[in-house]
Amino acid sequence: MSKVIHALAAAAAVLAVMSVDAGLQPANAQATVAFRGYPTGTIVVSTGQRRLYYVVSGGRAIAYPVGVGKAGQQWSGTSSITGKYIKPAWSPPADIARANPRLPKVIEGGSPRNPMGAAALTLSGGEYAIHGTNAPGSIGGFVSHGCIRMHNRHVMDLYARVSVGTQVVVTR
Repeated sequence: MSKVIHALAAAAAVLAVMSVDAGLQPANAQATVAFRGYPTGTIVVSTGQRRLYYVVSGGRAIAYPVGVGKAGQQWSGTSSITGKYIKPAWSPPADIARANPRLPKVIEGGSPRNPMGAAALTLSGGEYAIHGTNAPGSIGGFVSHGCIRMHNRHVMDLYARVSVGTQVVVTR
């Protein structure tokens, strides 16, 4: 009987610990971490760390692992979200189409060949997006042509937290 009571007590302790920051903790994201210097609601991408931070209240941010631009295809600066799309179609930009002439002009949303994954958050300027991926092993690397690549479950979590107009800061 005492083993059952100890097991129940241990389970209750785990649940109590899990409930701390429950409103901030993302579904399946890496961590909620201390993060200062940006207003609540800002997305900060640290290219060098290959992390995206979504700033939440109280000097905290949700940290997600990301894939970022390859050498020579990275950028930094301030942008904002201009669109939110679930299962977006993808048309290869001119430079990618030239390098891969066999690519179709459009890959439909939801296709396993579509590199945009489950969702996309387009950024002002029209050239880049924060999006999911059909290549989850690429997360954590210098792998894209400038877009910010996330695990599909993470981009869906972020998608639910942000709106058009959200500020995005990309740092080296």
